[in-house]
Amino acid sequence: MSIQTKEKSSAENYPYFGTLTNRMNDYRESVLTKKPYICAERALLATEAYKENMNQTNVMKRALMLKNILEKMSIYIEDETLIVGNQASSNKDAPIFPEYTMEFVLNELDLFEKRDGDVFYISEQTKEELRSIAPFWENNNLRAKAGCLLPEEVSVFMETGFFGMEGKMNSGDAHLAVDYRQVLEVGLKGYKERTLREKENLDLTQPESINKYQFYNAVLLVLDAVKTFAERFSQLAKEQAETAAPERKAELLEISRICAKVPNEPAETFQEAIQSVWFIQLVLQIESNGHSLSYGRFDQYMYPYLKADLDRGSITEDQAVELLTNLWIKTLTVNKVRSQAHTFSSAGSPLYQNVTIGGQTRDKQDAVNDLSYLVLRSVAQTKLPQPNLTVRYHAGLDKHFMDEAIEVMKIGFGMPAFNNDEIIIPSFINIGVTEEDAYDYSAIGCVETAVPGKWGYRCTGMSYMNFPKILMTAMNDGIDPVSGKRFVEGNGHFKEMQTFEELQTAWDKTVRELTRMSVIVENAIDLGLEKEVPDVLCSALTEDCIGRGKTLKEGGAVYDFISGLQVGIANLADSLAAIKKLVFEEEKVTTEELWEALMTDYESDRSKEIQQMILFDVPKYGNDDDYPDQLVRQAYDSYIDEVKKYPNTRFGRGPIGGTRYSGTSSISANVGQGRATMATPDGRNAWVPLAEGCSPSHNMDKNGPTAVLKSVSKLRTEEIIGGVLLNQKVNPQTLAKEEDKQKLIMLLRTFFNKLHGYHIQYNVVSRETLIDAQQHPEKHRDLIVRVAGYSAFFNVLSKATQDDIIERTEHAI
Repeated sequence: MSIQTKEKSSAENYPYFGTLTNRMNDYRESVLTKKPYICAERALLATEAYKENMNQTNVMKRALMLKNILEKMSIYIEDETLIVGNQASSNKDAPIFPEYTMEFVLNELDLFEKRDGDVFYISEQTKEELRSIAPFWENNNLRAKAGCLLPEEVSVFMETGFFGMEGKMNSGDAHLAVDYRQVLEVGLKGYKERTLREKENLDLTQPESINKYQFYNAVLLVLDAVKTFAERFSQLAKEQAETAAPERKAELLEISRICAKVPNEPAETFQEAIQSVWFIQLVLQIESNGHSLSYGRFDQYMYPYLKADLDRGSITEDQAVELLTNLWIKTLTVNKVRSQAHTFSSAGSPLYQNVTIGGQTRDKQDAVNDLSYLVLRSVAQTKLPQPNLTVRYHAGLDKHFMDEAIEVMKIGFGMPAFNNDEIIIPSFINIGVTEEDAYDYSAIGCVETAVPGKWGYRCTGMSYMNFPKILMTAMNDGIDPVSGKRFVEGNGHFKEMQTFEELQTAWDKTVRELTRMSVIVENAIDLGLEKEVPDVLCSALTEDCIGRGKTLKEGGAVYDFISGLQVGIANLADSLAAIKKLVFEEEKVTTEELWEALMTDYESDRSKEIQQMILFDVPKYGNDDDYPDQLVRQAYDSYIDEVKKYPNTRFGRGPIGGTRYSGTSSISANVGQGRATMATPDGRNAWVPLAEGCSPSHNMDKNGPTAVLKSVSKLRTEEIIGGVLLNQKVNPQTLAKEEDKQKLIMLLRTFFNKLHGYHIQYNVVSRETLIDAQQHPEKHRDLIVRVAGYSAFFNVLSKATQDDIIERTEHAI
């Protein structure tokens, strides 16, 4: 039966998309039940390489480090797998990256197992190994050196944690997809041949050629190291085959053959292509462990290999699905330990490794193919939080494919998310991306987007701007009310303001000045990353670093646009609406009364009365009411307008762009930033989570899902190119009937075609299930929820993040 015509049968006694093969079910179970430990092996090998090569340039030092790790690290082949390659000494263990920081690692050695969420285990031996290398890295890593680059002018923001740089100084950048299509077509040997040509053509009398010469030597060294890494697995598979049962022996010999070939040689079969992609994805994580390292348009570059195998009868669809499920389980074996502070904005240990399917081809045709369906089927079977799955929507998207995507959504693990070609492609073209490349974009990490293999680091994920905290600072004459420290020159205190326009002016000046300060911080960190920890392999596999002889941070990519993330958009909307209506229009509350209520967390009787008026008598964002919707649009415009003024550190050094734009993919930062934010004028109490993404505040959207979509669409979506994250929650019963599913599809098509929405994703889970899972976690081990632009196992989340998800509005269609 062809994939496209598969119909659901009531006689089937298995799930709609089929079930995992026995071996993949066993493999999934072994990975899920494995406790995540801290692994010191990479840290020890990195330290060894750095000590032995102190005289080398940093780019060569990094290459020699990766070579040392790939040649000496522990490798293994699990009994169930057909794809090989491991990041650490055991599945789901998290390596340490001392060249970025050892600070939080040492501070939390005895705390990893005591966390409320994102728990890691650590042996006493590992603790001692990490302590033994710590002296070498003291004042000798990115965190220490980038900290020295920060000007005194921004010290107050670092002291108060307003610009949290945990994710930028503790590991690599990523937030991109490399050119997997090219890797499969020419192999690493093709990159090696090009690098040799470029090196030979250098005019070494030109000063800039000296750095290029070093970069090319580093690339050549790393490409050979990856080849050696793959050959180690080839040899191991051959050795294991000697004592294996006949069927497994044949599999191991085939694995050995493949690993001796890819990724150095071009791939020819589907299994070779999958193994090649996995090796590269894996080594990039070993190199720098930057999250949001994504697979790009997987169904497009992998399809030729599947089609060729199917045409010659060397593979069946079921065998292809087994290989895909194997890859997704492998993807889950990669892990990352974050500092406790960083977990508040990245709850659930996400890696945000995104797979994009659907959309349009570079010549504007519907891109859905047989592999697009198999990816849906395989992701449904594995039901894991990794990889992230994104469907690119467009007006001509295959109807049956849309139906199948919704069937996956109904399983209830927050996938797929939808990104909209109808707004993203024109937005890209408007900022200078060629039309052909714009049609080839993919999701990166959460909801952010970029052109695979051509875009530099950090298409999003720079500074996190806490909009409600900025509003409170603007109201407090430029002083942060929590710390009492001055952030900006004041524009008067709220208690003395006579008109709402005065507050708008204070907001405008404050958010613009803090935006400028965020740029200073971002530039300092970026320059630190560029100088101290250049990523050689990732640069080599991104156009046109080899052609320019530059790493990504030096300006090697074709395109280089970045964005920060703005948190608490709905809180800002509802706060401005409450102030304007109750204080300045209806005069039911004085400025002094509201300020007192905020300072005391709505404690007194009068303050409680004010809070009730705010919550029940003021129009709220998310209800298609222009009153709050236009207020937040205008306020957000100040940031959008200001951030565009400031180029990034690669501006004028080669890439198209080199500028900044806005984005709302706040991951779980709404929880972490809420912990540092006092009561706000929207009636929100102190220290509780802020609103997530661009979604309405919890239970403030009373007019149904259509009204939410209309409110969100009033934002300047075409300017928020870093992503407009919209999370929605529905009860599974809402989608139980076929007619309900079709209603949802009609709603999505309206949102994307008529309202030009950027993105949407759904948690299909009931409030009752979530509460029961919180109370009885042992009964819900496999419960996966959409946290923000990513999914995570509910049980690994902190209670604060769990509560935040439980309290989200549950809509009916």
